[in-house]
Amino acid sequence: MVKVAIIGGSGYTGLELLRLFAGHPDVKVVAVTSRSEAGRPVAGRFPALAGVCDLAFVQPDDPSIGQAEFVFLALPHKAAMETGVKLIEAGQRVIDLSADFRFRDAKNYEAHYCPHIAPELTAQAVYGLPEVYREQIKSAQIIGNPGCYPTCSLLPLIPLLKEGFIEPEGIIIDAKSGVSGAGRAAAVSSLFSEAGEDFKAYNVASHRHQPEIEQELSLASGAPVKVVFTPHLTPLSRGMLATIYAKPAVGLEKVLGCWRDFYAGSPFVRVLDSGLPRTVTVRGSNMCHLAAAMDESAGCLILLSAIDNLTKGASGQAIQCFNLMAGLEETLGLPLAGLMP
Repeated sequence: MVKVAIIGGSGYTGLELLRLFAGHPDVKVVAVTSRSEAGRPVAGRFPALAGVCDLAFVQPDDPSIGQAEFVFLALPHKAAMETGVKLIEAGQRVIDLSADFRFRDAKNYEAHYCPHIAPELTAQAVYGLPEVYREQIKSAQIIGNPGCYPTCSLLPLIPLLKEGFIEPEGIIIDAKSGVSGAGRAAAVSSLFSEAGEDFKAYNVASHRHQPEIEQELSLASGAPVKVVFTPHLTPLSRGMLATIYAKPAVGLEKVLGCWRDFYAGSPFVRVLDSGLPRTVTVRGSNMCHLAAAMDESAGCLILLSAIDNLTKGASGQAIQCFNLMAGLEETLGLPLAGLMP
């Protein structure tokens, strides 16, 4: 059994890690931390884990964390880098679900977040998108797990940019997320009476995930890529749908063929033979569903992508990376089928 620890286990991504690890045959969770819940049984605080998690929350400096070969950081930015540096120095392997190690250039991170205390580690970290960086992930000591919006946006776009099947200019990403993307912290905007029966754009032209998306698209294209990215909040607990507009360089069949070839060895990306991606069909799974259409009159290619923002968009993808790092089957502990209805 591979021993793992979760630092920041009382947030949505930490809880999702615990839910998924409950079904992982080769993992033993040895420590789950929470400053606010320390000393309380995990299952007592979160009854959904009753019978599958017998641990109690501990403080982030608890000695039990040292037993783990792999440590998952489900912490806010800045806190994650401070903890991650200490873990790396101790020889542990780290999978960070915050933004602290997603940017290859620390200056790019600092322009959108805060000063970085370990810029040398950002250059060493591997971006945790297994479908693109599978081989690099296997030997990595630290993973910068992608954000949910970048995951949903990059999976349809990267293969097409690599092949030159779409133009790198004029890409528009119109994406929608469930409320759980904002985390468990109390906020007026996340109240049921505020978010229910509402649909709104937010952080227009200023969302922190945009430079992360542009970083990876630029690498795929081989030249700088800028996108228009607009996120929206939907009255869903979990789920994400991206509708992406791009100028095509080839026809629709070549686009679909490019996806099928690129993702032939990727168990968690499915190009739909019919119908369109829906959040409900990937809910609770680690899947990404893709579809495309061509608006011939407008000369526009429309790409659609759906994921569960907490699973493939966060904790499921982190476990997918862990499986590769630990030399395990990539799909272990990860649901292939969504919950419907």
